[in-house]
Amino acid sequence: MLAVSNIEELVRRSNLLGSDRTIANQGGGNTSMKGLTIDHAGREVSVVWVKASGADLASITEPGFPALGLDDLRLLLERDEMSDQEMLEYIRSCALDSNAPRPSIETLLHAFLPATHIDHTHPDAVIALTAIPSGRELAEGVFGDEALWIPWKRPGFALAKDIAVAIAEQPAVRAVLLEKHGLITWGETSDEAYSSTLEFAKRAADALSEVSAGDVILGGEAVSPVSEEVANALLAVALPALRGAVLADRQGVVLEVDRSDEARVFASSRRGPDVSQIGSPCPDHLINTKHKPLAIEFDPYREDAEGLARKLRNGVEGYSAWYREYYERNMTDESREFAIDPAGPRVVVIPGVGIVTCGSDAGQARFSCDLYRRAIAVESAADAAGGFSSLTEQEAFEIEYWPLERYKLAQAPPGGELAGKIALVTGGASGIGRAAARRLAELGAHVAVADVNVEAAAAVADEIVVAHGLRRAVHVPVDVRDEHAVEAMVRQTVLEWGGIDIVVCSAGIATAAPVTETSMADWNRNHEILARGYFLVAREVFRVMQRQGQGGSVIFIGSKNALVGGANASAYSSAKAAGLHLARVLADEGGPFGIRVNTVNPDAVIEGSGIWSSDWKATRAVAYEVSEDDLPAFYRERSVLKVKVYAEDVAEAIAFLAGPRSQKSTGNIINVDGGVSAAYPR
Repeated sequence: MLAVSNIEELVRRSNLLGSDRTIANQGGGNTSMKGLTIDHAGREVSVVWVKASGADLASITEPGFPALGLDDLRLLLERDEMSDQEMLEYIRSCALDSNAPRPSIETLLHAFLPATHIDHTHPDAVIALTAIPSGRELAEGVFGDEALWIPWKRPGFALAKDIAVAIAEQPAVRAVLLEKHGLITWGETSDEAYSSTLEFAKRAADALSEVSAGDVILGGEAVSPVSEEVANALLAVALPALRGAVLADRQGVVLEVDRSDEARVFASSRRGPDVSQIGSPCPDHLINTKHKPLAIEFDPYREDAEGLARKLRNGVEGYSAWYREYYERNMTDESREFAIDPAGPRVVVIPGVGIVTCGSDAGQARFSCDLYRRAIAVESAADAAGGFSSLTEQEAFEIEYWPLERYKLAQAPPGGELAGKIALVTGGASGIGRAAARRLAELGAHVAVADVNVEAAAAVADEIVVAHGLRRAVHVPVDVRDEHAVEAMVRQTVLEWGGIDIVVCSAGIATAAPVTETSMADWNRNHEILARGYFLVAREVFRVMQRQGQGGSVIFIGSKNALVGGANASAYSSAKAAGLHLARVLADEGGPFGIRVNTVNPDAVIEGSGIWSSDWKATRAVAYEVSEDDLPAFYRERSVLKVKVYAEDVAEAIAFLAGPRSQKSTGNIINVDGGVSAAYPR
């Protein structure tokens, strides 16, 4: 007799399973528990708690397990057939809480089987075992009557009923092997179910090891993996070309480079790239990696970075053509309601280098990376044990464009205006640069926070990561006066995410003195940071943006002083004027490449500014014959709008120029100064 249940043990078991990615894919698999609970009317009812669709076992908590009326679900065993839509509507009608998350698409599998605790996972070893030609024969030899082999069928009502009927006819069965899909185990206690999952996964792995003993993995090396230094030199040039090609039919994309041992061995092996083209090992994989990756032919010992860039551009073009044909060739009435995905690859295999994955943001790129590592493990093991086979193209398409799987993808929150864009902000540790970094991240951009103050830049980047997620910001040390430091800054940003779309030149300094008292050191420092520094950053970024071939936005932070003469600031004002005119020149140069260059001119942004915490504030107070405390009020009253200007106000203008709302604007100046009549552009 079931007792009123506490599902903490289900949560604990699920978290344990999810913590081992060789057992459970991120976001994949499902677990359940049957028991009694109290419904809305105070009645004791039998329920099954099933993992919510798309939830991750590693981090799931109690709210992630909706409770469903068990008796009503089991009535479906009397049905002969049921469409996916009918199944989905019926399952939702069985939920005790109408506001609970949508249950797993494999809910009926859990409801139909009699065991109290059930696990459906995707162990690498089991998927590999069920993906080799001799897999069924090998499984029968290893498991005998303990495991039931179920040929591939898309999840849903029919598969759930087939399994339930088969198990009822073979009561000695302890597990189900789903061909090219995964493993189902169960127990009357949570520990029994968990132990059974681990046992069958290990027995499958041992069987594969025995069959493949002595075999060279994937035929051995075709080319030796290159060093980190060589790989970075290749990727610094090639990644923008790859990203630009992938961006051709997307608004934004972020790359991740995987140079783990597994990735380098697979990409550099004799058979790995060819095996990758057979198809995806598992439905959970292909939703995030597509049916197959782009695998290019490349020899890093005979070809250079430009050659790699060229092969990646051509490869993406060919892959996109294949994917469009694949979509048209496999179109069904069911899938017709879904527009084609962006046609470029999600995974790219580069011999000697490793794997590169693509995503709409850094989290998605990492997700694809993690799943493809699992694909590598499966394909390598299967190849060694007799040869890897995948779902057919039609079967893969029916999963990729299956409405119930499309629902999972639709759960992702909509991206912001700058989703998938990559921004580099110099002077990002304080003041306007910090406000710009925060605002661009709020709008979806991935932000490299660059500053000579490394500790403060790291604090800003960490803040953005906490607020917006994994890899959404990094800090980069830079002295913009140093040509090599600027090159290293741009290179690091490219290696982190694949390219650059937005640059904000905000590194700044200000000194004030009558011209007769202006030292060469002050003169040179102003011009080195505010003119030379802007030039060096723009030059390196132009090179990346031209290689991407998808345009970009460069934003200089100028000053009211760039337009208005003023006493006692000759070094600062002339340097700002030089930067302003440089922006005009670069707007002309960038136009043919779709690179826009604009300037934002702030004035008197005092709070939170590194410049205004220096001697600049005191010297400006002397120049205007007011106290330092009265200086903010002086600037406010000088403006026609009678307002104070904050860094966040300037950041809004930067965000406008960075994004699509200003896509037809270049060579422009936006004053954010409350209205200083003398500084009106003309």
